[in-house]
Amino acid sequence: MDKKFLFVINYAPYGSERPYNAMRHAMNLVKHEGVQIKVFLVADAVYCARTGQKTPNGYYNLERMVKSLAKSGKVAT
Repeated sequence: MDKKFLFVINYAPYGSERPYNAMRHAMNLVKHEGVQIKVFLVADAVYCARTGQKTPNGYYNLERMVKSLAKSGKVAT
């Protein structure tokens, strides 16, 4: 039986840890067998997928995280 997870992210990529934590969680879950992940970026979260981001000091690059999940067809904006 497959387990399905849906992540809806609506916060801007930087200034809050919420988008990072959601992406980190999704990236860890997608590694497991029998797990289906979908990530929807809405409102300010669409900027997580923007190319050429200049990441503020102390933050992870969310663009790379989105690309990693998108390669497996798991991200929708």
